[in-house]
Amino acid sequence: MTENPNPESDTVAPRQLLLVTGLAGAGKSTTLDVLEDLGWETIDNFPVRMLKRLVSMPDETRGPLAIGFDSRTRGFVPADIIGLVKELSQQPGIALTFLFLDCAGGELERRFNETRRRHPMADGRPVMEGIAAERELLEPLRRWAEVMIDTTAMTSNDLQGRIRELFGPTSGTSPMTLTLSSFGFARGMPPLADLVFDMRFLDNPHWVPGLREQTGQDAAVGDHIRRDPAFADAFARIRDLLLMLLPRYAAQGKPYVHVAFGCTGGRHRSVFTAEQMAESLRAAGFSPTVRHRNLGSRAADAIEGDRR
Repeated sequence: MTENPNPESDTVAPRQLLLVTGLAGAGKSTTLDVLEDLGWETIDNFPVRMLKRLVSMPDETRGPLAIGFDSRTRGFVPADIIGLVKELSQQPGIALTFLFLDCAGGELERRFNETRRRHPMADGRPVMEGIAAERELLEPLRRWAEVMIDTTAMTSNDLQGRIRELFGPTSGTSPMTLTLSSFGFARGMPPLADLVFDMRFLDNPHWVPGLREQTGQDAAVGDHIRRDPAFADAFARIRDLLLMLLPRYAAQGKPYVHVAFGCTGGRHRSVFTAEQMAESLRAAGFSPTVRHRNLGSRAADAIEGDRR
């Protein structure tokens, strides 16, 4: 029996290769931007004849690669592209998908008139003639494509959502970056928070002997806050709200979400709530980062003596 010189070769997942083309104005740039946000390596208007060389180059990351091309791309000959696609599809270690973006001529004309950009194939002619010429040129690729998206009735957000559905992570995790922070109102509101929760309705550990110099990361402060009759119910309601909102933010393609918890000085109630919420959201499958803006601030703590 012949021994496999590379026993891992049968178990290594093939590299994802996505070729993106379509009519000018149909959404190729938007598609590539979304793919890049999803962790794909993206290249636009790469010379088609060099594609085979690019794919064969060593790549230790083996991350997904998306390449955009259209009628402006050097070496753009549909018959040659189809032949290249056939060849690459037979190459081991590559999982190739061909995506074509289509759009009705009237909508494309509106988009070009609205943006005041020249159509790449109009060449001094009316934009509709350029659209018609490009459609005829690309028709063989449209018929060949495995995936076709008609963006005629789509907004930019609609197209972004569709690309995320088709080519986003399959592990169930979201590419959205989630930050939970604590802050003190005495030092001002965080300017870039998406959601702010005011925790000043809770009993203030600042007034309890022995707790003033501790923080929300200390067990004694946490025990004190938990004993407040309002804490458990309020915490559960905020958690349930976040569990409802965060997947919706992710579905809309929001890359960053910042949830801030505030109290007077930013050292006790807000810190404890942010830490507890991070634990709860991690148990639900999220990966939040926790930041405490005023945890080391004594100036705000001095102000807390005058406020509740």
